Amino acid sequence: MNTKRILISGVVIWIVGVIFGWVMCGWLFNWVYQLPPNIWKDPAVMFSTGNIIGSNVVGIIRALLFAFVFAVLYKGIPSKGVTKGMIYGILVWLVGTLAGIASMPFYMTIATTVVVYWIIQALVLNIISGAIVGAIYKET
Repeated sequence: MNTKRILISGVVIWIVGVIFGWVMCGWLFNWVYQLPPNIWKDPAVMFSTGNIIGSNVVGIIRALLFAFVFAVLYKGIPSKGVTKGMIYGILVWLVGTLAGIASMPFYMTIATTVVVYWIIQALVLNIISGAIVGAIYKET
């Protein structure tokens, strides 16, 4: 297992994820969060120092785990390089994200459009993250 490449991949995935989230949720598709019912916290609370630090800590841990699990499953994922990573990203999305997000309307009062947006956004980000780890990570 190539620890250095896991760490590098994780950090790059985290940085790209932060930028992607800022562009998609904070600018391009921020209108989605205005749809009723409006269940979101006050922006002053959402963007408080504690929440920003907490979300970044969770984000870097998630990115490092994404890269680590790729390394663990490396030999079992078909293809090579970027394509191998993209396949991994789709598999992670299918097993983890899709079921979790798709079930939200059953136990939360949340706009269906938000759920659909999150499902699509998560797929795109997982494919991008997979491409990154596939490009950076190599077995030694």
